[in-house]
Amino acid sequence: MQERNSNSSQSFVNVEKIPGAKKMDPILIADKISRSFGGLTAVDVEHLEVQRGAITALIGPNGAGKTTFFNLLTGYDKPNQGEWSFNGKKLNDVPPFRVARLGMVRTFQLTKALYRLTVIQNMALAAKDQKGESLLRSFFPFTWRKQEAQIRLRSEEILKKFKLIDKQNDFAAALSGGQRKLLELARALMVEPELIMLDEPMAGVNPALKQSLLEHIKDLRTQGKTVLFVEHDMDMVMEISDWVVVMAQGKIIAEGPPQSIINNQDVITAYLGAHHDTELDENSESMASKNMKGGVSQ
Repeated sequence: MQERNSNSSQSFVNVEKIPGAKKMDPILIADKISRSFGGLTAVDVEHLEVQRGAITALIGPNGAGKTTFFNLLTGYDKPNQGEWSFNGKKLNDVPPFRVARLGMVRTFQLTKALYRLTVIQNMALAAKDQKGESLLRSFFPFTWRKQEAQIRLRSEEILKKFKLIDKQNDFAAALSGGQRKLLELARALMVEPELIMLDEPMAGVNPALKQSLLEHIKDLRTQGKTVLFVEHDMDMVMEISDWVVVMAQGKIIAEGPPQSIINNQDVITAYLGAHHDTELDENSESMASKNMKGGVSQ
């Protein structure tokens, strides 16, 4: 297992390993958030705090409510009740584009690259506060040309870092699935976010690009940014996470450092799909723990 950022690890020294644990310096706080579809409760989160400057993994079986929770926090869906805040600012009823402008940006399971635009155009589109977007100023290029050049320069710098600079003039539709994931993460950085939320960043990524994505995510922590990601690949979770939050049936059932989570009885039960009143035998526990450690998604 790779050595983690020491400052991030220190942030969790006195944090209790319980659901809804209080953090030293939370950047995101959610309270009593619930979302139902008909008679099905998809999300029922009593309390969650995300530590600033750390990498937090949100894991759980398929259908646990992870992506729905992401959608609620970022304004793509509305809860039946609850409230949440980012840097102390309440985000209830704040639309997604304003959430992003505040510095809280997300990616999606299925990449949202604009396929009919080139890679460099995708990057430039994400930059904030562009003068040329004003209808009046658009008629006077001299007011925004300098900023446009700066945006292009920054786009190129990030693309170089992500090894996509050779693709800058290609249409996004021509990229592979893994390259689109890289582009989406690179484009998110154009917003200059404080918190980056990644929804299954490794899904559909070939092994050749997976390690590159891992390094970029770890680099975000080095830059002082906060990462919250949903992932089924337990090898990735174990390698880069400072803290792990586990969801099952819409609820947060466990929190803690990666090593403590894979040996947590409630987590093993959730991944086996067992009922709370069913006692697991030793063989079942061993199988669940092995599957989680090996990155098998249940």
